Amino acid sequence: MKPLHKVTIHHRKAGRTISFDVPEGEYILRCFESHGEELPFSCRNGCCTTCAVRILSGEMDQTAGIGLSAEMRAQGYGLLCVAKAIGPLEVETQDEDEVYEMQFGKYLGQVKAQAGSPFDI
Repeated sequence: MKPLHKVTIHHRKAGRTISFDVPEGEYILRCFESHGEELPFSCRNGCCTTCAVRILSGEMDQTAGIGLSAEMRAQGYGLLCVAKAIGPLEVETQDEDEVYEMQFGKYLGQVKAQAGSPFDI
């Protein structure tokens, strides 16, 4: 039998905190859904930032996620859809636009700075 790890999610948009024991190596989002909890997600492949969370304590295995840069992961962000429980964990859901801007805003700013292209009207 797999060890269980207490995972606590502070769901900002819903204004509530949810905790469950998640079997080690199991996908956190899938486990919470199996208990009837609706959490933000979109792609389920770790490619977007809809299910992004900020890690408050503990850690998770998110090696399958490509939607967050190594820099964002180092700053304590993760993606619930591909995150697996590896120990006790406490996270807080994030606004998708907030995380997207943190990760890609610097690149989008460079595109805006190049607005003098012949394609501008």
